[in-house]
Amino acid sequence: MAGERERGGRRDREERDSEFVDKLVHINRVAKVVKGGKRFGFAALVVIGDQKGRVGFGHGKAREVPEAIRKATESAKRNLTRVALRDGRTLHHDVAGRHGAGRVYLRAAPAGTGIIAGGPMRAVFETLGIADVVAKSIGSSNPYNMVRATFNALKHQDSPRSVAARRNIKVSALQSRRVGGDAEATAD
Repeated sequence: MAGERERGGRRDREERDSEFVDKLVHINRVAKVVKGGKRFGFAALVVIGDQKGRVGFGHGKAREVPEAIRKATESAKRNLTRVALRDGRTLHHDVAGRHGAGRVYLRAAPAGTGIIAGGPMRAVFETLGIADVVAKSIGSSNPYNMVRATFNALKHQDSPRSVAARRNIKVSALQSRRVGGDAEATAD
């Protein structure tokens, strides 16, 4: 009886894990010099997401590569964040993010543009489920800084629904104001 529950729990966990897509962004080999020579260790950076608006990243260190990747994946699953997407394919607005010397600019793009971004940022967008985005990295090309800067930018992403809730108005009123404001600006 207890064995059945454990197996069922494990099966549920495997099904839950299968909904996530993970991408290995970077592996770093580090050497520790000891009396007998060098001891090698590995650090892995992994991005994980469900391609529906949830994404996370993790960092793991171990003596063997597979163990480092496993640790990084577990860390990423614990640090998932939800990002509001427009039409399930792009960002709501342009946004900038930074971490350390790494700065990134993310721009919403029309349908059919695709993902125009560098390596570490591309992994984040693919696992997040964004289909159209233009991104530029300025400053550090360190994968850790680029991923953290991208997450910093995504954290500042606001949907019209959240803005309307914060201002205590309806979403339709917010969007009609925007259209009306554009019309007034062009009339002047």
